Amino acid sequence: MRRRVPLREPVGVALETLVAHKMRSFLMLLGIILSVATLIVVIALISGVNQYIANKVANLGSNAFTVMRYPIITEMEEMVKAMRRNKLVTWDDYEALRENLKLPQRVGAEVWSSGKSRVGSLTIQDTSIRGVSANMGDIDAQEMSDGRYITEADENSRAMVAVIGADLATKLFPSLDPVGHEVMLDNRPFIVVGVAKAVGTVLGQSRDNFAYIPAETYIKIYGAYDGIWINVQARGAEWMDRTQDETRVLMRARRHLSPNDTDSFGILDSETLMKLWNQLTGVIAMAMVGVVSVFLVIGGVVIMNVMLATVTERTREIGIRKALGASRRDILMQFLVEACVMSAMGGTIGVVIAYGICLLAKATTSIPMHVPISAVIIAELISAAVGIFFGVYPARKAAMLEPIEALRTEI
Repeated sequence: MRRRVPLREPVGVALETLVAHKMRSFLMLLGIILSVATLIVVIALISGVNQYIANKVANLGSNAFTVMRYPIITEMEEMVKAMRRNKLVTWDDYEALRENLKLPQRVGAEVWSSGKSRVGSLTIQDTSIRGVSANMGDIDAQEMSDGRYITEADENSRAMVAVIGADLATKLFPSLDPVGHEVMLDNRPFIVVGVAKAVGTVLGQSRDNFAYIPAETYIKIYGAYDGIWINVQARGAEWMDRTQDETRVLMRARRHLSPNDTDSFGILDSETLMKLWNQLTGVIAMAMVGVVSVFLVIGGVVIMNVMLATVTERTREIGIRKALGASRRDILMQFLVEACVMSAMGGTIGVVIAYGICLLAKATTSIPMHVPISAVIIAELISAAVGIFFGVYPARKAAMLEPIEALRTEI
């Protein structure tokens, strides 16, 4: 009975070859290393940014959506039509939704502009001054590090009070507790009643340079010439669709739209933002797949050429093995396994390099990176598959050698 060749033998031969010919092995695997490293880094970047966007940018609040003047529009022609058709969302719209909607848990409002904050000689430019209704703290799940949020009493009295972000607290009040002290917002005095917990940055831009004031105070000072945003919080995830439908019906009724008319307002939720973002990253990912494919093909061709050279170098060895009883299948499997192991080793090196790049990027920059284990597994499978695919021809050539002719070969 013919003895089958253990798998460890061709694996061992492949590893010995890699060690014995270090430079040749490196050059042979360079394409695989570059392609796998590029693939892992791109996936890590997209995955990390997706998580970041979902948690810090597209997060409109727990089970919340926003009614605004425009929906998400990606075409210029549609934007021109919307600018002619869509009216501002007004304070009257907010009051109508707040009083007549039955399904939502909360209905809040916000309006904002960019201004200047100052305490004494210390000044911060481009501060986001935002007028908010009292329940926006619950809709946004805004956490406070000190003091309190805006209250209904503040709204009703149009109080000159403010909740400030961490940037204003640390830079304008470096040596004292801001609560109870005065901050100048666009040269108007406000008493600080609370400090929000630090949120951090989005792609290098701080999200803690803000001041919240009562919405009615804001409108009294600045007006609402650019409209407001109405934030609606559903009772739960399962209520989102029905709550959006009720909101849409009421807004269409207020604007006297017929059934065939397009909405003259926009409804934005986190899912819509993430779909748009995923479309963008999908295009980037497809472009990178093309780049990675080029590296893979180059790496595969190099592996095939090196394996052909290896077959030539080991022709006499192949003849001896066949003379001792090795079948064509044994020879074929030996060279296929060697090609697969070598390619997989290149993939492993690529994964290690990519992981190091991701760790370095996280430590030295604000770029979010996340390496999913699935990406590592896929990269290893792809690299092994490339080795098998491009190793078939050299392996078949070795398997087809005649023993007598192989033994006569002088290397």
